Amino acid sequence: MNGNSPTLQFDRVAREFPGGVRAVDGVTLALAPGSLTAVIGPSGCGKTTLLRLAAGLDSPTAGRVEAGGASGSRSVCFQDPRLLPWRRVVDNVALPLELSGVPRAQRHASALDVLNAAGLAHASRMLPAQLSGGMRMRVALARALVTKPQVLLLDEPCSAVDEFTRMQLDTEILRTWRACGATTMLVTHSVSEAVWLADRVVVMARGRVHADHVVRVDRAARERGGVAFIGEVEHCMRLLAAASGAASGEEAA
Repeated sequence: MNGNSPTLQFDRVAREFPGGVRAVDGVTLALAPGSLTAVIGPSGCGKTTLLRLAAGLDSPTAGRVEAGGASGSRSVCFQDPRLLPWRRVVDNVALPLELSGVPRAQRHASALDVLNAAGLAHASRMLPAQLSGGMRMRVALARALVTKPQVLLLDEPCSAVDEFTRMQLDTEILRTWRACGATTMLVTHSVSEAVWLADRVVVMARGRVHADHVVRVDRAARERGGVAFIGEVEHCMRLLAAASGAASGEEAA
């Protein structure tokens, strides 16, 4: 990314639902170009609503969200791969380009390029039913990247897989982020995943930013079993516990 202006920015953003429920309450947050930011928090804290606002899938009740420079500069990878079961892998990956009117030969070439970069070229002619859960999620990630987005939004992409597959997918997400350079926002329930992947971990509670922590271990030195890495995970766990306590305290008040 060029320049120093944030690629994804929330300016006093609020989202209120019927009944007066404020899922997001006055969030101000700026994500630097090319950064990878993880958002964690207890269930119902507003992190998924914040991601939907960033994706343009919902509109804020108040405040402003700026993401990328154009409507086509954002891509989302959801918890469920949402692959069309009757379409081959290459056609699933090419779907965003097809919907944008890109000619068949061009969109297939772009899809094959992304699949090749993801190590999935051998699966290009397969149907989703022929893939493992981890492979389906990798295909969904490739589909999110085929438009070369400025902003990549990941909504708990590893939540439906086992721990070993999650670790493999985390490695793929990291490789993808390094290759594409997109400003990335990851919503996750896994603290260790957040610390492993992110430059910065934002902790939410009751629709607000409770803590904003810069990961202090250099990415090249992060080892899942290392003392420094475990220390960062424990620190973020304490922040999460405090956020959960703050939410519980407000509910009890």
